[in-house]
Amino acid sequence: MYRFNAQLSSADLSSASLSEMATDTHQVGPLDAELLSRLHRYWSAANYLCVGQIYLQANALLREPLLPEHIKPRLLGHWGTSVGQNFIYVHLNRLISERSIEVVFISGPGHGGPTMNACAWLEGTYSEVHPDIGRDEAGMLRFFRSFSTPGGIPSHCGPHTPNSMHEGGELGYSLLHAFGAVFDNPDLLVACVVGDGEAETCPLEGSWKSIHFLNPRRDGAVLPILHLNGYKISGPTVEARLPDEDLIALYRGRGYLPVIVAGDDVPGMHQRFAAALDACHDEILGIQAQARNEAAPVRPRWPMIILRSPKGWTGPKMVDGLPVEGTFRAHQVPLANVRNNPEHLQQLDIWMRSYAVDSLFSEAGELLPDLQALTPPTHLRMGAVPHVNGGRRLVALDLPNFADYGLEVPAPGQVIAEAPRKLGEYLRDVMRYNPHDFRVFGPDETNSNRLNAVFEASNRLAPGPCLSIDDHLSPEGRVMEVLSEHLCEGWLEGYLLTGRHGMWSTYEAFAQVVDSMVTQHAKWLQQSKEFAWRRPLASLNILITSHAWRNDHNGFSHQSTGFVDNVLQRRSDVVRVYYPPDSNCLVNVFDHCLRSRNYINVVTCGKQPDFQWLDFDAALKHCSQGASIWSFASNDQGQPPDVVLACAGDVPTTEAVAASWLLQKHVPGIRVRLVNVVDLGILSAPQDRPHGMDHLSFEALFTHDAPVMFAFHGSTWVIHSMVHGRANEARFHVRGFSDRGTTTTPFDMVVLNNMSRYQLAIDALSHLPRLRDQSQEAMRFFESQLRRHHVWIREHFEDLPEIRNWHWTTDFSEPQTPPPLAEGHVRGQVFTDA
Repeated sequence: MYRFNAQLSSADLSSASLSEMATDTHQVGPLDAELLSRLHRYWSAANYLCVGQIYLQANALLREPLLPEHIKPRLLGHWGTSVGQNFIYVHLNRLISERSIEVVFISGPGHGGPTMNACAWLEGTYSEVHPDIGRDEAGMLRFFRSFSTPGGIPSHCGPHTPNSMHEGGELGYSLLHAFGAVFDNPDLLVACVVGDGEAETCPLEGSWKSIHFLNPRRDGAVLPILHLNGYKISGPTVEARLPDEDLIALYRGRGYLPVIVAGDDVPGMHQRFAAALDACHDEILGIQAQARNEAAPVRPRWPMIILRSPKGWTGPKMVDGLPVEGTFRAHQVPLANVRNNPEHLQQLDIWMRSYAVDSLFSEAGELLPDLQALTPPTHLRMGAVPHVNGGRRLVALDLPNFADYGLEVPAPGQVIAEAPRKLGEYLRDVMRYNPHDFRVFGPDETNSNRLNAVFEASNRLAPGPCLSIDDHLSPEGRVMEVLSEHLCEGWLEGYLLTGRHGMWSTYEAFAQVVDSMVTQHAKWLQQSKEFAWRRPLASLNILITSHAWRNDHNGFSHQSTGFVDNVLQRRSDVVRVYYPPDSNCLVNVFDHCLRSRNYINVVTCGKQPDFQWLDFDAALKHCSQGASIWSFASNDQGQPPDVVLACAGDVPTTEAVAASWLLQKHVPGIRVRLVNVVDLGILSAPQDRPHGMDHLSFEALFTHDAPVMFAFHGSTWVIHSMVHGRANEARFHVRGFSDRGTTTTPFDMVVLNNMSRYQLAIDALSHLPRLRDQSQEAMRFFESQLRRHHVWIREHFEDLPEIRNWHWTTDFSEPQTPPPLAEGHVRGQVFTDA
């Protein structure tokens, strides 16, 4: 006989069942017999609805014996995790009702979508946002038929489910979203169910340290509930096979106070879990009261629950002679061939009737009144609290006048500055003006990314004791630094999903660590737009600095531009990609991003000293257009240009402007137009991207047929895909990052990737047969400069003087010294160039 072994979270031939030790209804605990009975029936109703979603297309209330035609032709869904999550949800409802608290439920094993659907239907919030699915028999049948069917809803929880702020299809991010949700939400409790399969993922493994960034004075609380049901799809999970003493030691070491609830004896499990919930919430209230009433900050040990229960609990115990309940076979569809196997069909009928449907629903299919009474008050239902629909509580930021952060630029290219410094000053004041709903996140790079002005408004949040030698560290800090892109991205997503604002900055190469996380957030935004009741959220704003072109000092590992490649594969109505060429453009772009809603904004701008091209008014006009002709670097003067030099990105802009200077200096009679692009999406046609330029506007910049040499920050295919469908698209010749790099000089990086000023100029001339004769000498000179560069850097370990000293001169004279630094900028390494 197979029995549930609670120490292994698995069915086991040799185990003694806890049900033998506790099988009567007189278990010691906070529930009286009547309440326990009702909670159990409510749980049974949720379980019944989960089974119905997976299997039924007719006969929702089992008014007749199940027939093959009642069964869906394609069975999809995950039963194994759903029943345990239903158990947790039902008990949280009791806690909410008794204590009048706001709780958000996060389903880490989000493939257990039947749970979130069923519990929302039972509490009424599902029908409120999907009025075609009522709370009666007809609505129940539509509910069943919509699950995992064409035109219906997916098998995972998602934006369609009113009680969800977390998709969960990709495992690993539940705790991060939970902690992000409670930052600056002092009265919120997030109950975060972590699946034991999910617990094996790297992001989740790193998430446990989030507890050290929780400030009980101003933040809410997260109650992690680690659900050890023993199995993934086909094998056991690591933590389910750990003995209790090891689990306790593991989680105490992580800063938690673990409470273990284990077994399969139903009455006893109800009592023990109810007692654990009460004790954990009491502990949380005590921690918060102490922190909020005492002067000294506290670093408490926060409670968590470890729930050991059978996978597929209450489902079929054996199928075809093999154990199912408490094993991996319960993961998805326990009875897979129901339509064609009479024995399986009979088992399903027996299984569903075991929930005593007549004791759950009325003749009309409505949840019985004594069970409806277990649902929390209307405004406290987990599908009704505003936090799960964060746009309901979103308030526009109080933003400073971004014109106050302009950098003085006397003329294009005549001053050098680190572009993010002024942005840091702007963000400092955003933090000052919005002390409770704006945070800055980053993987220990705030200083390195030149945003250190934010420390004038707030310190870093201290994850532990502060020492006298620490820099800008405090328990009250609001700058969130942790050396994990996963944590930064996940916290920010949770913060945004619950109606707040923020940004994070990171090195370009390592932004790709969260490619998949950003993809999932884009999918959430995309799907949310399908539901009018999902209010818009503040945009996810990502600043990419320390980029590939200026990581010449760190080497090849730090040189990658692929993050944007991934972002641009998402739907164009949820992503925006910007390449501000200088400080004034960067501040303009970021002010726009902080005002936007329901986007992922990726802004790429280097942190190293570089040319400043536009004064603030010119930058404002340029950014509002998204792209424009830079007249100072052009000489076509209204005539058709021989060649268009286009650029997007700060380093490509420098090389393109320098190429224009070289061509005008060395090739008399050439007509050059320089076009800078700051908003990449406008290159596309409107039918491809909503804010793309129409064809007339596009040709006003790039002409109809002139060759275009495009210097781009990232992969060349990006530009080719953007201009696809434009007139004469073959005339676009793109140079960008081609994954060539090493530890070398800054200029050598552009040479290695065939995007230097000399290579752009040579490429331009090779497409101008009209100027072939007068361009030969210039081409030979440009080629000789490339050879000279190759020798020089290997002998002197720095770039050529004419590269280091170059800046724009209107008379095309050779500069002998580099341009000055902008006021307030210091040449050389100030704190770190890591």
